[in-house]
Amino acid sequence: MAASHLLLFSLLCFLFVYQCHGACAEVDSDTEAVAGKGFKLGCISCKRRSEVEGAATVEWYFRAKGEADFIHIYTYNEDGATIESDHFMDRVDWNGSKRSNDIQDASIYLLNVTFNDSGTYQCFFNRILFYENYEYNTIVSKVVHLSVVAKASRGTASIVSEVMMYVSIIGLQVWLLIEMIYCYRKIAAAGEEALREAANAEYLAIASESKDNCAGVQVGE
Repeated sequence: MAASHLLLFSLLCFLFVYQCHGACAEVDSDTEAVAGKGFKLGCISCKRRSEVEGAATVEWYFRAKGEADFIHIYTYNEDGATIESDHFMDRVDWNGSKRSNDIQDASIYLLNVTFNDSGTYQCFFNRILFYENYEYNTIVSKVVHLSVVAKASRGTASIVSEVMMYVSIIGLQVWLLIEMIYCYRKIAAAGEEALREAANAEYLAIASESKDNCAGVQVGE
C-alpha cells in the first residue's frame, strides 16, 4: 500500500512540475518604436486555469493616429497567419505561441516601422475552454498605444515593464524550485516510511517464526 501511495505522489509531483514549466505571466507591451526598425507588439492573455484544455484564434486591429475607426490588420488561427491590411502587407510576423492552438501569447512583430504606424492597436483572443461536459467561449482584448519616434529613448514605463518581466520570470523559477524541493522531501519521507514498514513487517515475521520454532521444541521435549 505504501509503495502505491509513493508512486501516486511521485506522479502528482511530476504533473505539477510539468504544469509549472508552462507558467504564463502577463506583461505589458512596449509602446515606443523607432522608425525604420522592427518592433514587437506584445499581447499576452493567460488562462486562469492552466489545467483546462483550450484553443484560441487571434485578431489584431489598428486605428491610426487622428482616425476614428479601427481596421482589421491581422488574423492568426489553426490555419496560420493572414495579413488583412495592405498597409501592413509583408511587414507583420507572428511572434506569439507556437506549436499549439492553445494560444496565450499573441504578440506580433512589425518590420520596417513607419511614422504612419503610430496609433492604437487592439488584439482579441477568441478562446474556447474545453471542460468535461461543455465548452466555454470567452473573448479577451488588450490595447497598445504605439508612438513612433526618430530616435530611441529609454522611457520609464519601458524600464519598469522590463524589470517587472524579469521579476516575474525569476519569481516563477524560485517557486518551481521550492515546489520541486517540497516534492522531493515528501517522496523521500514516504520512501523512508515504506522502508520502516517493510522492516517492521520482516521483524514481526522473524519473531513469529522464532516463536513457532520454540513451541515446536517444547512439544518435542
